[in-house]
Amino acid sequence: MVTLPLRFVPVLLAALAACAPAAPPAVMLTQPGDTFTYAGNPLIRDRHTADPAPLVVGGRLYLYVGHDEARGDQMFNITQWLAYSTTDMRTWTYHGPVMRPTDFAWAARDAWASQVIEKDGRFWFYTTVEHDPAQGSSGKAVGVAMADNPLGPFTDARGSALIRNEDTQGPHSWDDIDPTVWTEADGTTWLFWGNAELKMAPLATDMTHLAGPIRTIELPDFEEGPWIFERQGTYYLAYASMDKAIHPDERISYATALAITGPWTWRGQITGAAANSFTIHPGVVEFQGEWYLFYHVGTLDVGDQPGGLGRRAVAVERLRFGPDGAILPVEQTARGILSLP
Repeated sequence: MVTLPLRFVPVLLAALAACAPAAPPAVMLTQPGDTFTYAGNPLIRDRHTADPAPLVVGGRLYLYVGHDEARGDQMFNITQWLAYSTTDMRTWTYHGPVMRPTDFAWAARDAWASQVIEKDGRFWFYTTVEHDPAQGSSGKAVGVAMADNPLGPFTDARGSALIRNEDTQGPHSWDDIDPTVWTEADGTTWLFWGNAELKMAPLATDMTHLAGPIRTIELPDFEEGPWIFERQGTYYLAYASMDKAIHPDERISYATALAITGPWTWRGQITGAAANSFTIHPGVVEFQGEWYLFYHVGTLDVGDQPGGLGRRAVAVERLRFGPDGAILPVEQTARGILSLP
């Protein structure tokens, strides 16, 4: 054994430190009220976020997202819903959490995909959580919360699940997820949701109960993540689709109809699979005369946690239409909407 003189020990320690892997840089987290400037995709870079749901109120666009906090090999750990907003798509304000799954007393966990809509001066938050088995059900369920402004606080609007796993005949315990909501000019509001099978039903005027039977909509390769919007008299239904003969991961496809109740005609693919993410989730909105597609990818590293399935990142691209109303294919880019005037 060779013994080094004491004077060489600091030199040896310094050399070993130089060879060690560098620690990941500290992440400066934005705090509620902080602003940041859009710098391309991903849009949000200090946290992992997923399942974007845009809402326009007056001259402001609000964006609701799930907060991915999975670590290591954990698949999903989505702990709360966060809100952001902008008036110009360039400068964004972080508003912090607007709700957590356990704000529903009957829920156990999982802040899965959601959508907020405005009706009659109130804001209705439809979302997916894991039902607490001790509260009489199990599996994924759709809940509804309400607030008097788009930033909450949102509170449970009915005290129980709007849709439970037992209420449908889907193939597994997570087939009742990903609600999207649309209100017609006559005031009738429709709820769409589902995994593997797309369901729809009318909502009662109180927005917390169904007003009619649950129907199933047949769509090619439907997987999950439906999103309803309307343009120039045509209804569009964007959704995450799956055809493993084309790609092993989800893509975004769409169908159109002349009435909210269909019949729906498949029109093709909007965009392909998300980079480094099995899932993808559309959120479509018109804002200040332009159309945008929000989605998520798995390319963002935050601190010591690499991007991936349970650590996704919201992105945004322009959505354009052909003369016949068809959605033009969307290329997912790092530049995103930086070319905005």
